[in-house]
Amino acid sequence: MPKYYEDKEEDGRACGGVREDLRQCLLESPCVLQENKSPKQCLREGHCRSLQVTFFACKRSMLDTRARFRGRKGY
Repeated sequence: MPKYYEDKEEDGRACGGVREDLRQCLLESPCVLQENKSPKQCLREGHCRSLQVTFFACKRSMLDTRARFRGRKGY
């Protein structure tokens, strides 16, 4: 579930909300907390996959020329 709300500090970068949620998901995952692996290793193993796909779609939509009319994907 997304944790992006109005009371968070504003991230001026593109896809900032999805980036922050992906970061929080990885840091709170049992892979990092219990197995003491790095977030990068946990991401490769498939943790937080839905947020990773959403982040990728948001970044890809920045390069899509149709995004000028449709807007960026994600939140």
